[in-house]
Amino acid sequence: MRKRASVVRYKENPFVADMDISTRNKQVRVRPLGKDGDTSILHHDTGELSGTQLITFKRVDDEEFVKLFAKNLALTFDLTAAGNKALFVLIWVVQYKAIEKDLVALDKFTHEDFLEAHADSEKPLMLSMTTFSRGLNELENAKIIAKARKPGEYFINPSFIFNGDRIAFTKIIERKKTGEKMELV
Repeated sequence: MRKRASVVRYKENPFVADMDISTRNKQVRVRPLGKDGDTSILHHDTGELSGTQLITFKRVDDEEFVKLFAKNLALTFDLTAAGNKALFVLIWVVQYKAIEKDLVALDKFTHEDFLEAHADSEKPLMLSMTTFSRGLNELENAKIIAKARKPGEYFINPSFIFNGDRIAFTKIIERKKTGEKMELV
């Protein structure tokens, strides 16, 4: 005889309360914005606090952490492929060459060292010196790095590049009303 699966039914909507959803390798939390002193969104016209906060917590290995970190930073600053590749070099330098320093060398020698260190990987990164230079300009325009007095040396912005093991990226999406002009705040 086959056992019937039990059916769960609710008297009230179970989705209006705080919700934690766990999967095999990550945890997702859904909360109203502004609850318990969390970040809130204040609508400029109405003064209304509204929105939902969706937080994903996922534990990954070193390689995946760097990939996700670089991908999210590149998306945040609209980096092109050149900027993204230069960002990978910057992260590599901070991890292996400039531990606990805010001044890094990003010159032709660093470029060569990076390519040599990654030559044996399954998918070697194709990065010419010209592309690397264009990417460094993008990182500078995004205020991720700043030129130091000595050519080829850059200060890193510790708000974006650091030797930590945890970061939260927050993206707020607001629907534009019909006929409303887009304005960056």
